[in-house]
Amino acid sequence: MSRNIPHLVRLVSIVWRRRGSRRAGEQLGRLRRRMATGVGAVLLGLAALAFAGVSDRAQAAFAAFVVRWPYAPLALTPAVFVLVVWITRRFAPYARGSGIPQVIAASRAPESRAAAALVSLRTAAAKLVLTVVMLLGGASVGREGPTVQVSAAIMVKVHRYFRVPITAGVLIAGGAAGVAAAFNTPLAGVAFAIEELAAAYEQRVAVLVMGAVMIAGLTSLGIAGDYVYFGAMHATLGVSAVLTLTPVAGVLGGAAGGAFSRLVLGFATTRWRPVAAARSRPMLLALGCGLVVAVLGIATGGGTWGTGYGATRALVEGTGQSQWFGPAKFLAALATTLSGAPGGIFAPSLAVGAGLGNLLTGLFSAEPAGAVVLLGMTAYFVGVVRAPLTAVIIVMEATAARGMILPLFATALIADAASTLVCRERLYHGLAKPFLALVEDKRD
Repeated sequence: MSRNIPHLVRLVSIVWRRRGSRRAGEQLGRLRRRMATGVGAVLLGLAALAFAGVSDRAQAAFAAFVVRWPYAPLALTPAVFVLVVWITRRFAPYARGSGIPQVIAASRAPESRAAAALVSLRTAAAKLVLTVVMLLGGASVGREGPTVQVSAAIMVKVHRYFRVPITAGVLIAGGAAGVAAAFNTPLAGVAFAIEELAAAYEQRVAVLVMGAVMIAGLTSLGIAGDYVYFGAMHATLGVSAVLTLTPVAGVLGGAAGGAFSRLVLGFATTRWRPVAAARSRPMLLALGCGLVVAVLGIATGGGTWGTGYGATRALVEGTGQSQWFGPAKFLAALATTLSGAPGGIFAPSLAVGAGLGNLLTGLFSAEPAGAVVLLGMTAYFVGVVRAPLTAVIIVMEATAARGMILPLFATALIADAASTLVCRERLYHGLAKPFLALVEDKRD
């Protein structure tokens, strides 16, 4: 027995050393993950701010161009659509569309080659450049979807640099931080991660998401300051107004948003000959979509050009817009989306919703116009994206309308139900199917 004691001591010592080295390795791994998340969040926050600045300048340049040559967009806008769609299809096929479907697909198999292509820096750079070019042509695109894809790409690249395994949480955190940085709405970033990017949200991802959102938000705050994205709206609604206005706004906005989603998803899958023929000629389709956008922009005096931020802010702050703004912006956003060019849906959807709210102000003239506009924004956005919590938080944070939270929630829930009746499939998840098929094929 005594002879075995030294061997036992040696064995215990080896086990203890291995256990200690394993603990040290785990601690080093946690440190790397935290460093990668922090560095990635700072970089994507800077990228989101730079993208916002360049996008605003592109819109301003196009507006100045139109002032000097009012009818030039009839030629310029279709030409830009055709050029961007050709470049996208030829050199950057994963940069098409919003960008959010790509992140959803990549998060299903984050370590696959297909996922790496969907959220590569090359794809991200193409996304940024092509979206800005679309804005230079007056297209009705937003920058939030592209920011999500770019942010996920940056987060993946930084994690690879720090030799940290790429998980779904890394992509979710990057995308959520992108939403927070794009709108200056940290809570909305967390809500978006839960509702849209994570099909099965895991508790352990929460800290990663919130950490990335916080750091990206602080980066944006430190450089751009504490600003309210769509202007401040401090009006509130009484109980009787809530009971009458929210059902109307919720049903109409949800149904209209559901119709937009159904048209977009149906266009991609229907076998109806005219649509199938249009899909088979992408350059001709882009030309036609660009011409529609140009005609609508000229007809509305420039109201439908670009993201729609300016018109939305004006409506929120009580400055009137044409009653045709909402329907025209709907058609401009639809045409731009169907063209297949890179560009987001978030901002145009909020603008269409503001236009819908503007239409409702005539029916509810006794209520504050800004409050009615907010309900329209929420209802239509929920109808398109089917993310009620994200919609309410974005609208509330972007307008400082904290007194409207209960009417906004009521409208969002009604709109979600109405949208489901019109289009059962969620837009981003439907658009992600081709990318999901790609990821799964490569994984097999």
